[in-house]
Amino acid sequence: MQAIGSVRSPYKQPKDVPKGLGAKHEAEGELEILPEFAAGLADIEGFSHLYVLWLFDRAQGFELTASPPSDNRTHGVFATRSPRRPNAIGLTVVELLARDGPRLRVRGIDMLEGTPILDIKPYLSSIPAEKLRRGWLAEAEARGGT
Repeated sequence: MQAIGSVRSPYKQPKDVPKGLGAKHEAEGELEILPEFAAGLADIEGFSHLYVLWLFDRAQGFELTASPPSDNRTHGVFATRSPRRPNAIGLTVVELLARDGPRLRVRGIDMLEGTPILDIKPYLSSIPAEKLRRGWLAEAEARGGT
């Protein structure tokens, strides 16, 4: 895999990114696509939201269990958004606000400044909200995170 671009973000350090119950990801930033991949952005303006696949490039090593900030219980890493995973790949849904050539202005950034972007896909879902389950996170919210 190779990076197709990088993130311009207000977050410089992991501690800057909102985490835990009630965390809102409303920060705006840019997805800056490398010139050799810019043609791949044709027609993207018609989509309101995008999946962004990116690399946790500052994470070191991995653990198969994680204690997320939204719960005081340990969970399997694949049931969390922990950066310490066997393949350090992140996934974020962002709202597309505008396109300026190879730059996409988006809302919903939860990545650090300079994070490598691996891929972008239009957000499409046919799953009604009432059919979605939130697993342990719903239980943690009901307990108040404790």
